[in-house]
Amino acid sequence: RAPSGRFTYGLKGASILAALANAVFLLVATGAIGWESILRLYEPEPVAGLTVMVVAAIGIVVNGATAMLFASGRKGDINIQGAFLHMAGDAAVSAGVVASAALILWTGWLWLDPGMSLTICAVILWSTWSLLRGSVAMSLSAAPAGTDMDAVRSFLLQRPGVSKIHDLHIWPISTTETALTCHLVMPAGHPGDEFLMESARLLRTEHKIGHATLQIEVDENNACALAPDDVV
Repeated sequence: RAPSGRFTYGLKGASILAALANAVFLLVATGAIGWESILRLYEPEPVAGLTVMVVAAIGIVVNGATAMLFASGRKGDINIQGAFLHMAGDAAVSAGVVASAALILWTGWLWLDPGMSLTICAVILWSTWSLLRGSVAMSLSAAPAGTDMDAVRSFLLQRPGVSKIHDLHIWPISTTETALTCHLVMPAGHPGDEFLMESARLLRTEHKIGHATLQIEVDENNACALAPDDVV
């Protein structure tokens, strides 16, 4: 949605909430599967092995193909990563079901069904943890995982005429867009729009920061008084 007077970035942050919701949903579903599996370890139930194998095999094809659609974009967007993990997890579940159903038909060991379910739960929990941690961090306006704060700070300090910087903040607007604000101390005065435009362009191309806001300050003493713990 377009920006409004209240939501000045539009609703781009909804993509972060979607990734967080996806991670929570996977954890809840995994917990439900794990609980049911534990109950079935104590009270095994008959399994229609052949029917289960056929349905699960179809699930492997459908979920696997869907996961491949998201595979190429999962590294650049945590929300796409969440969708990929969701589909890949479903495909893994289906594969585990096929394997356990075949073994049950062969051996008659009913405990294999809940045993395989618990194994799948462990795999999903392991893969979902990074999604949960990343989405929570982005919800708290942490700098995106791929952002090198030291490199950005060094870049700004090396810009012509900059003697110090302070109040450097980098945070995600969405799962694919990053914003930056920073105060640049330039004793020689404001360098002009060309300096600002070039700095924004380099931040975008070299550091993948698409929304940069730079404030120019002339008096070094005032800058230090404003933020003594954040001046470089």
